[in-house]
Amino acid sequence: MVWLLLALCVIGFVIASYFTAVAFHWITPDTRWIPAVCRMDAQTCASVVFARQARVFGLPNSLLGQVFYAAVGVAAGVGGLEQPVTRVALAAASGAAVLLGLYLTWSLLVVLRVHCPLCYTAHAINLALFVMLLSAG
Repeated sequence: MVWLLLALCVIGFVIASYFTAVAFHWITPDTRWIPAVCRMDAQTCASVVFARQARVFGLPNSLLGQVFYAAVGVAAGVGGLEQPVTRVALAAASGAAVLLGLYLTWSLLVVLRVHCPLCYTAHAINLALFVMLLSAG
């Protein structure tokens, strides 16, 4: 299970890093070296990155995602999930990520009326991590 958890964290971290780089204008949404299946276009994912809903406490959601995926990945990699306090703290953070993801998915579909496959993938990863962290005990 640890390898799956680590793989999900890596994928989530890569998606979050892409969104963060676009949010801070370090790269353009349609950067050519990004695989076409992942590349944002101006009418979908890219518009989401700059929406009001894409920020919590003034920071891009994706930046918080990077911290979250790194924390879960490091904890899993060094055996920290065997510690109840660490597991509970990460499960709580993961639960918050799932709740935020539900709101963001609703915002995508109802408010922004945009479909963003990368967003859906990240939210699915967050749900999978939550379930895995709950069952890790």
